[in-house]
Formats: sequence, structure tokens, C-alpha cells
Amino acid sequence: MAGLQVQGAGGSVAEVGAFTAKGLHAILKPVDYGALGHYRGVFTTGTMAAGMAANGELIQMRWVDATRYCVIQEVSVLEFRNITTAFAAGPYQFNVIRSTAWSADGTGGGVVSVADPQLQVRSSTMGASLFATGFRLATTAALGAGTKTFDTLPMGACFGNVGSTPAIAQLYIPAGSPVTGYGGPGIELMHPDIGTGEHPVVLAQNEGISVRATVPATGTWIASFLLKWCEVTAF
Repeated sequence: MAGLQVQGAGGSVAEVGAFTAKGLHAILKPVDYGALGHYRGVFTTGTMAAGMAANGELIQMRWVDATRYCVIQEVSVLEFRNITTAFAAGPYQFNVIRSTAWSADGTGGGVVSVADPQLQVRSSTMGASLFATGFRLATTAALGAGTKTFDTLPMGACFGNVGSTPAIAQLYIPAGSPVTGYGGPGIELMHPDIGTGEHPVVLAQNEGISVRATVPATGTWIASFLLKWCEVTAF
């Protein structure tokens, strides 16, 4: 029986499954990246001093390329624990927020190296990331803001609480005992489900994201994050 054929750019015709199933055979592939690439990394702060102001910036990703785009695929908190000084009791929060009109880099911390082949998930075909000095990670204190305009609200967040008798070296994310130091997976702040039609955050020139934290007073602490993104000519 004649039917409609689906033919790809290379001339291949798509095949379907058995008549009763009527399934279309498909192989899902990553977002096309051309001469650019897909990137991921785990980023851990230094030991953060006590007394950081609310919504202190721990990671900044400022996109400066004028003709290409950065697609944010995931931002997760993998770890949050205090070090040598216990926290006071109180709530904590991590969030990810977008900025626009980002005309000057932030300050402080350290610049994340994106030199070839750092952070590339396939070094043989991908180029160095286009991020530059605007990609920063906090070391002992919150990053300086630079010049930018935050959105009114974050695009993702997680919340928790330090109890009334906090311990030194307590692991808060993932939730675990201070003895074993093990809890489980981290917490996603942003992870768009493209397969169901959700649109990811796409950064154009002088846009970016920041990962921020608000933590209780007195404690010294570190945090670790997983970031995934791709860099493309169109999306």
C-alpha cells in the first residue's frame, strides 16, 4: 500500500515499525553545534567566609558573543556543607537568575578556564567555549556584581533549613549525616525537559545567568554545582 514517506536531507527514508504498532524509528541526537560544542563541568567554591549577604553570587556566566547563542541545559546544586564553624540556625536558599544588559564583568573569585579542550564533552570535534572573563566562580566571598540588570524573579531555586543544634561539617545538600558524609543526588535548579516541549534559557549577547545563595550566619561553608550548556549558531 502506498503511503507518505519522510525523507531526510541525505536522501534516507524514515522507516516505521510493524503495522500494529505504527511506530516511527528515531534516534535522538544532541542539539546541532557545528564548529562550536556542548560543555559541562562540576564547579566547587572555595571555603566561603561567614556573614555573606543574602543572594550572594557564587557563579556568573556572562555571554558576550554577538552572533551565536548559549543554551543552558542544566544547573544543579550537588553539595552544600559547612566546614570548620557551625552555622546558626535558619533557612538557606540557592537560586539561578538571568541577567540582561550585562555590560561589565563581575569581580572577585576566579575566572573559569575554558581553554581547549576544557569542559568539552567531545574534544575531537568541539571547539573551545566562547565564554571569557565573565565566567567566574567564588572562592572565599560572593562575587562582585559587575554591571547588569537582574530579572525580577529567579528561574529556579531550592530551599532548606539549618536546625537548632547544627553540627560542624554537616552535609546539607545532599541530605546526609555528618558521620557518613553521604546522602544522594543533588538538586536541580534548572533542567528544561525539551522532549515535552519546554524551552530552555537561551543567552544572547550581554545576557547571562548567576547562581546565588542565602545561608545562615556564622558558618564557613562550600558548595558544588553541575552546569551543562551548548553553544550554537541558531536555536
